Amino acid sequence: MVEQSDRAPLLDWEEIPPPDPNQAAPPPQPPPAPEKDTPAEKSSQPPKRPPASTAAGTGWSSPAEDTATPATLSPTDNKAVTAVVPSGDGSPGRPRTTDPSGHRRDHPDRNVLFPVLSVRDQWEEKDQIVAVFVVTFDTRSGNMVEWCLPHDINLDGVEFKSMASGSHRITNDFIYFRKGCYFGLACFANMPVESELERGARMKSVGILSPSYTLLYRYMHFLENQVRHQLQCPGQYSPLEAFYEDKKAVLPPTGNGLVTACPTWSVTNINRCMHPEMKITHPAGCMSQFIQFFGEHIMVLWKFALLRKRLLIFSPPPVGVVCYRVYCLCCLANVSLPGIGVSVPELRPFFYINIADITALETELSYVACTTEKIFEEKKELYDVYIDNQNVKTHRSYLQPLLRVNAADKEKYRKLTEQRQMLMYSQEVDGDCTSNEEDLFILFFMELNNRIFQTLSEVAGSADPTLTTEHVRAMGLDPQGDRSFLADLLEVYGIDITLVIDNLCCP
Repeated sequence: MVEQSDRAPLLDWEEIPPPDPNQAAPPPQPPPAPEKDTPAEKSSQPPKRPPASTAAGTGWSSPAEDTATPATLSPTDNKAVTAVVPSGDGSPGRPRTTDPSGHRRDHPDRNVLFPVLSVRDQWEEKDQIVAVFVVTFDTRSGNMVEWCLPHDINLDGVEFKSMASGSHRITNDFIYFRKGCYFGLACFANMPVESELERGARMKSVGILSPSYTLLYRYMHFLENQVRHQLQCPGQYSPLEAFYEDKKAVLPPTGNGLVTACPTWSVTNINRCMHPEMKITHPAGCMSQFIQFFGEHIMVLWKFALLRKRLLIFSPPPVGVVCYRVYCLCCLANVSLPGIGVSVPELRPFFYINIADITALETELSYVACTTEKIFEEKKELYDVYIDNQNVKTHRSYLQPLLRVNAADKEKYRKLTEQRQMLMYSQEVDGDCTSNEEDLFILFFMELNNRIFQTLSEVAGSADPTLTTEHVRAMGLDPQGDRSFLADLLEVYGIDITLVIDNLCCP
């Protein structure tokens, strides 16, 4: 079954060597020469938002077009392109922002904020672990935080985020999640014990919090080892204490001398670093398995992602691979054209959620999340699209037509499959290791999105802003089957075009 092959082994992954504590942490893969000295930690930081809100993490693009050229514009930063330009000595330079007309701006868009770099750079080059914790399942009290550092940090709810509902049925798992404005990664393990008090099973999770989820992969192997250690030797926290002292974040001070709880991040840098770093944590290729899992229905999910709908994925444990589906879904909406979607809400990755997140989800206009709790299916006011394993459904009547895979969708999927087969052939016959499936898939959808918005922009700027059947076919869409999708797209992105398609009376 697909579900079985879609799960990468948790405890058999190769350990990623930790960075030298005396140096700035190196990137997971050597980048091209123009940015060879840029540390991986400069990839991202979460935006400055109140704890009840969430940080944007959209617009992840393929590394195939990065580093040497200006970074790709994400859908969340649709007013300007921001790139960090290297200085003459190869060190990172001051971020420069260019508006859609090509003029430099001294101040970037409000969605991409850059504090004083002398302070920011010093902070980014350090490890960014703000908390480490151990969660246990107590037969009388349920999930509970048994230990943490720092001792005064607010970890309310993390005991449920780091030990997913239903985890007692599996032996191990990993979970990405959000805690306020921070991101978390926890490794869970379940060990049988001969103890009546523990009812024959000991379950724990060891996790960390960070302002950036692009760096969490570095500590996956450590967390796996530590959760096994906690199961075998409960109460021995010295390795975790040493880890926290070595990796704890040094947050930059604010203007009033206080420490900011939620430092801002650069969406531009997420574009450059998010994809390859997430890929390292899933050697089998999460994007490849994601598309094989959904098959032709990947085109249905692509449309919902581009329309910035609220997407909720349900799956029983293990939840780790489902967290990667959240990431992959966000990747389908990449657009690298400047000036696209001024009023479009951000497609926010929540990763794993539970009932404690209901209040936060009530105010979200667009998000992608996963859960193991079936009760969410009944709370239809919280989502637009519900994905139960491979079954995609919506209770919104106006979105029902988008669930059908039309002829144009099948053709796009056929081309995607052909490109994948050609890539695999070149890797096997020619030994080509310069390309991978993740790059291919992400670039495929980004180019598809760019072609659609390029056509819409040209039509909107023409003397006759009317979208015809020829325009629709040129975008790779079905004039009849994609009519409702196009109507929604024009409304969501605020594009003033008259949609005229011939033979509307025909089925």
